[in-house]
Amino acid sequence: MSPGNNPGTVGSANAATRDRISAAIADPLGALGLDLEAVELTPAGKRRVLRVAVDRDGGVTLDDIAEATRQVSQALDDSEAMGEAPYTLEVTSRGVDRPLTLPRHWRRNHDRLVAVTTNDGERLTGRIGESGEEAVTLDVSGQPRVLAYDQVAKALVQVEFNRKHAQSDEPTDDKEA
Repeated sequence: MSPGNNPGTVGSANAATRDRISAAIADPLGALGLDLEAVELTPAGKRRVLRVAVDRDGGVTLDDIAEATRQVSQALDDSEAMGEAPYTLEVTSRGVDRPLTLPRHWRRNHDRLVAVTTNDGERLTGRIGESGEEAVTLDVSGQPRVLAYDQVAKALVQVEFNRKHAQSDEPTDDKEA
């Protein structure tokens, strides 16, 4: 098998490319006050699709995405990170479907409902309360439960429609990402 056909080599090459892309775009995004959340590079026929996910405290707007797209495009044009092959750039927000993996993800989703699977296989659903650099407190069926992040195998925000807030009986439309 030639090195070009070895899946491990292709995965390593793709990871190296993602690392180069991340290095090229992190500073321009940081200057906009945005965190780089994910870089995904996938083949699409003769082209590649580069998806860049960004986020910030308070969320991102369409104007933020537009400016981030301009800055990322310029940074990639100024670097050798993407090589010569054609690609399509997509800049997006982090989205609700991405797992919570960093303390800032938990902080940004304060008071949202989350489904958690712990490292020992326990599954629980609770509302995110206080979160710090090492742990989060969840309200699980009215009881506080402190979980260290290193105990969490997977955590996903649950989408809630027409959630009633404690201070009001008015339903809220909680569809934002």
